[in-house]
Formats: sequence, structure tokens, C-alpha cells
Amino acid sequence: MKVTMVIPSYWARESNVGYREGDAIYDHPTPLDNEGTLLRAIQSIKILKDKDFQLGIIAVATAEDIEPEVEKKLTNIIETASSTTGVEVLLFGYSQLKQIHNVLISEGRSDYIDLLQLRGYSNIRNLCTFIPHILGSELTVLIDDDEVFEDPEFVTKAKEHIGKNIKGKIVNAVAGYYLQVDGDYHVKKPSHPWMKYWDQYERMNEAFDKVIGTKPRLKETPFVFGGNMVIHRNLFTVVPFDPNVPRGEDIDFLINARMSGFHFFLDNQLSIMHLPPPRSYSTWMQLREDIKRFVYERAKIEHQKDLKGMTKVYPEDFDPYPGCFLKRDLEEKIEKSCKLLSEEYLARGDRQGSEEALNNIVLARTDAVPKYDPFKKLCELQKRWQELMEYTSKKEIRLSIRKIIKGERR
Repeated sequence: MKVTMVIPSYWARESNVGYREGDAIYDHPTPLDNEGTLLRAIQSIKILKDKDFQLGIIAVATAEDIEPEVEKKLTNIIETASSTTGVEVLLFGYSQLKQIHNVLISEGRSDYIDLLQLRGYSNIRNLCTFIPHILGSELTVLIDDDEVFEDPEFVTKAKEHIGKNIKGKIVNAVAGYYLQVDGDYHVKKPSHPWMKYWDQYERMNEAFDKVIGTKPRLKETPFVFGGNMVIHRNLFTVVPFDPNVPRGEDIDFLINARMSGFHFFLDNQLSIMHLPPPRSYSTWMQLREDIKRFVYERAKIEHQKDLKGMTKVYPEDFDPYPGCFLKRDLEEKIEKSCKLLSEEYLARGDRQGSEEALNNIVLARTDAVPKYDPFKKLCELQKRWQELMEYTSKKEIRLSIRKIIKGERR
């Protein structure tokens, strides 16, 4: 079983420059003048017993003008780390993406270019499946660069159940989970009054206890972790990540997969250590991104229609998390939590933060609501994604793109 592991690595402008209007927003991109966590992640691969896989590193920049610097930075990191890993390491960046776009244009298939982009979480995750597809892999293993391997059997476990039939359900995707620095899987965040209504972490931990903390080892799951996912090509050549969701693309992918009749399982022995740097964005902004995400996903579920090949899903299918944020009371949760958050900002003398928290209430009823049918858009996206996968399966096209990915074509 051929396997490709893919790690996206996010980089921002140097620390003294910081964020500029128009830059892409990711949770914690590394400033170019910092060392970051990628080297640590790659070096931790040496602990793995099964190294029969290729490793792809995706270079992600928050801004177009720093793309060459990001590629150079990652090239140096890979050169430093690759001699210790025992696996083939490939860098995929803007240079490779541009060459692939040129191949598609020369073949008269420029209509596929928008499906292969290096901006936004979902587009980057789609490259995490497109690259293994081109390399001829049956499995893609999605890892993040702020993690380290501590289980020597990780890859063995990742491959163990894929393709098997569990009580009549084919295992086409397996989720692992994160361990925090103390070795526990629970999310530990400071509690604030506004979280009484936006009980995200509480519901997450409830879901974790229900799925991770109980037997059997393998069970269907309502949540997944983007940095610990194993996906079979039977799934990733059919279902893409949805670029219209701003964040939470991992759980959104699970929802899309379930709508397409696939089953997503969690393995409570497949863990990885998660060591993220602190997020640099304010609470109101992080909450805003989650609001956009849940409003969009709820609309996608509500717009479902009876279509051949599609399976209807319901918010309750994803209880306790994220199901609790996909129901009719979402606006009430948003309004009550944002009002309390606004009061907290005011108490600290932060009037702008207070106003932005209140703006989230308005946004949830206006801009966050899709102006189109998101379920129809998903169906159209999946049709085009499958066409792209079939087209790039043609021998000459695949060989041409594979040379680019493997650095054999300049």
C-alpha cells in the first residue's frame, strides 16, 4: 500500500513587519525571521518504525511577495532535516504550482486551475490529497508542522484499518487525535463568562470523551483533526475540501464525506503530540471565523436535497460537537456570547474590541449567510473535482505533473 504523508507549513512576513491588509489569515503562521516548528516535526519522523512512505512539504505564504523567501526557507529546512528522516522529502510550493497550472493551460484545461490553489485552508488540504494522487498513492496521511511523532507505531496504526469492512461499513478514512503537552487529549482553555453560551471547548471535550475515551478502538466520529487524518484514494478522489468554508475545513470535509455516503472512523490509539505556538489574533476575530464557518455549514445541511449518490445528514448526526453549533439556536448562542464578550472588552477599556464583538452578531445574520445554495455548490464542486482527478489520471498528464512534484522538471 503506497503512502504519502503531507505537511503544510505556514509562513508570514518578518516579525517587524507583521500583518498587512490583504494577507491570508492562518492560525499561527511563522514569521520568516523565526525558526518555526517544521524542522522539529520532520526530525521526529526518525522515531517511526515504518518509513515506507514519501513526505511532501507544502510551502504556504501569507502574502504573494514573500513566496520566494518561503520556498527558500523551507528548502533549507528540508536539507537540514532530510538526512535524519530515512524518507524521501519533496517540497511543493508556488514554483511547482505555477508549472502545473502551465501544464493544464497548455492542455486546454485552464478551467481546472481554480481547484489547485495555495491560499486558504481547504485549498491547501486539497493539495494534500492531489499530490498523493499524482504520486500514485492509495493513502494520504495529513499532518501539521506544529506536531511531533511520539508513537513509533504511528504509520503502522494509520494503515491498519483502511479499506477494511467494519460491520458492513468500509473504512475509507481514519481520524487520529491530538495529545496536549501534558499527554492528555482534552482541550484546556481559560474559562470566561462569554463561553457560557459559546460552549465550544466544553462540547469538544464531551465529544472527545465519548469517542476517544471509550471502547471500541475504532468507531464512527462526528469530529476530526486536520493534522491527524488518513484518507484512502477511494474517498479523496471523490470528495474535496470545500474552499467556501473559512476554517474548520477538517470537520467540514467529514460532513461532505458523510453526505457522499462515506464513513469516517476515529482510532483511539492513533495519537500525535500537538505543540502549537500561541495564536496572534484577537478573541473576537477567532470567534468571527468560527461563526462564519458554522453558519455556512448549517446552511449546507439545511439546503440538502434528495439526490442520487448523496446521503442526507442532520445536525444531530454530529452531536455533541460540532452538532450543537449546527442547529436552529445558533443565532441565539452567537448573540448572547458576543454581548458578554463585548462587555468583557469594555471592562478592560478596549472599545474597539467591544464593537467588533457586537459586529459579529450583525455579521452572523448578513455577510456570513451564503447568498447561494451551498449544497448545490458542493455538488458542483465534487463533480469538477472528480473530473480533475480522472483527467490527471491519464498517463501522460500524470507523468508530466509527477516530474514537477518530484523536482525532475524545471
